[in-house]
Amino acid sequence: MKNAGLCELSVVSDMTRLTAAIAAHGPDIVLIDLDNPSRDALEELTLASSPLDRPVALFVDQSDAGLAKMAIEAGVSAYVVDGLRSDRIIPILDAAVARFNLFRKMRVELNATKRALEERKTIDRAKGILMKARGIDEEAAYALLRRTAMDQGRKVIDVAAALVSTAGLLS
Repeated sequence: MKNAGLCELSVVSDMTRLTAAIAAHGPDIVLIDLDNPSRDALEELTLASSPLDRPVALFVDQSDAGLAKMAIEAGVSAYVVDGLRSDRIIPILDAAVARFNLFRKMRVELNATKRALEERKTIDRAKGILMKARGIDEEAAYALLRRTAMDQGRKVIDVAAALVSTAGLLS
């Protein structure tokens, strides 16, 4: 239905009820129109909308650089000064959704990279333990980790983590 242009709209006039309204409705996008945003309103928005979970478009009549920066850092996908006008809603929401999706993709990639780096560190520690204990080179240590993982039907990282944990207990 949304592809056909139909959608459900819920209006919340009291910012203190924003958290409950978002929890109750689970919107795909949050559109907020504030005359003059305050730090308290932006903090409520951050707590209520989980900007990292969905696109948020914030329309304000007036702003200052500090509040705009705070809104963007809080995860607002679009911060639009000069209020909410019907002729601008669709293109701004399209841009907010595109920006949100881009940043979500970057967060996912960053988390995967961090996880891979941590796994690499653990595997390297396990190889070091094996090299020292068995007097073997790095290639043989990795081969031993791989073979053990295959024999046990586990991932190399799981075997490496168990080895590092066990070695920590023994030292």
